[in-house]
Amino acid sequence: MEPDRLTTPRLEAWLSRTRTPLDLLALMTIWLTILPFTGSTDTKGFTSWTISRLALSAIYGLDLLVRARLSAAPHRYVLVHPVALAAVVVPPVRILFSLRLLHAMFRRGNLGYFLFVALALILNGVVLVYVFERDAPGANIVTVGDAFWWAAVTVSTVGYGDFFPVTLGGRITAVTLMGIGLVSAAVVTAQIASSFMDQASARRAALAGDEDVELGPEPPSRFDLDDPGPPPDESIHERLDRIEALLRSGLADE
Repeated sequence: MEPDRLTTPRLEAWLSRTRTPLDLLALMTIWLTILPFTGSTDTKGFTSWTISRLALSAIYGLDLLVRARLSAAPHRYVLVHPVALAAVVVPPVRILFSLRLLHAMFRRGNLGYFLFVALALILNGVVLVYVFERDAPGANIVTVGDAFWWAAVTVSTVGYGDFFPVTLGGRITAVTLMGIGLVSAAVVTAQIASSFMDQASARRAALAGDEDVELGPEPPSRFDLDDPGPPPDESIHERLDRIEALLRSGLADE
């Protein structure tokens, strides 16, 4: 059975409410996925990492059960959505669903949405660089405050150099944050420039509309040979005749 045939109105309503929050949850917990590779946590015992890992699986598992219950064929829904099932077993797979977030980030008018996702990625970088660096020999990023300050100057491309990563994982995280900072600056600049251009266009259109209302159509020129205009007033000719007569009489007296 095709996935589209399993869709029902109630399932569509559930997806519209939960898809974005769950995708954001996947983005905000990238650090949890990478944490075991830093060597700073014990993933074998019943630790905070294990509790967080199980909590993510429970959330995605509950979402899958609800989606299957609301579908047209609950017993078939799980089979035709293997990626969703894999996200329950291995939560990092859910990041694949977050790719649509990255696509939506760059749509025009989604500046707030873009900044929120960028902030989520930056917070991941803060956690990761702190975990990578805190116990490394010669490290200078040893507190969460140091990590936040370093992330701020890195994303803003200021780069004071007072804090810097010394581990390979920390430097990879730094390069990623630099890329996020450059893209964020470009997107914000483009949005501001586009806003100014739209405002200028609106003002020009408003001024053009006011001129049309106040001035109306331009009258035809009196010097247009094809349109001689209205005939002159007869009183003007009479006045000119009187002036001419006075001038002639004056000349005759002289």
